Amino acid sequence: MAPAKQLDEVGALREKLAELEAELQRHKERQRAGEVRFRLLADAAPVMIWMSGPDALCTYFNRAWLEFRGRTQDEEAGNGWTEGLHPDDRDLCLETYLKAFGARQPFRLRYRLRRAGGEYSWVEGAGVPRFEGEGAFAGFMGSAIDITDRTRGLFAPDQESVRLVFSLTERERQVLVLIAQGKSTKETASQLGISYKTADSHRSRILEKLGVHETASMVRYAIRAGLIEP
Repeated sequence: MAPAKQLDEVGALREKLAELEAELQRHKERQRAGEVRFRLLADAAPVMIWMSGPDALCTYFNRAWLEFRGRTQDEEAGNGWTEGLHPDDRDLCLETYLKAFGARQPFRLRYRLRRAGGEYSWVEGAGVPRFEGEGAFAGFMGSAIDITDRTRGLFAPDQESVRLVFSLTERERQVLVLIAQGKSTKETASQLGISYKTADSHRSRILEKLGVHETASMVRYAIRAGLIEP
């Protein structure tokens, strides 16, 4: 190959690399701008918001969360937030989160979280998987709402009900919640994007695992375990 042609090809390659680097830089800047906008919105939200990375460790808590906890971002980051879990709820909370994380499925539960001042409050937490780029899993995003006033004197999870309900698979718990909320098996199947036969099979296994024979008893277990409102 002639030296002049080689130089032309090298020059073209360098230009292409420069273009790619510039595009990558623009992409990073757009991501940073999007993150800034998200954090501004999250800090203005009245509910507590958190985010975790693909390693399941928490990377962000909004202002409402930090004020509720009376701690800093650095103190809550990683597994720091788990220091605020009530000892009786810690295992259930972490097991629910990690199971949902591994399955890339949403979750919802109630647990007690220590707030600034030292007392524990009941919160209703929820989380959903988040994806970036071309569907790449990026971790979870979730929220928590203080429901102490709604549950004071009315709600106290029964530990045996909690144990049985969380021995179900994540999909079975989703079916249980929807049926307990009054959805028919057909409506449950449609909402979860599964066949009627599959939903009915899940319902049968739930009854068997809970040791009951009718829907009303399933509903009572969902209420006692704190999956739905009393």
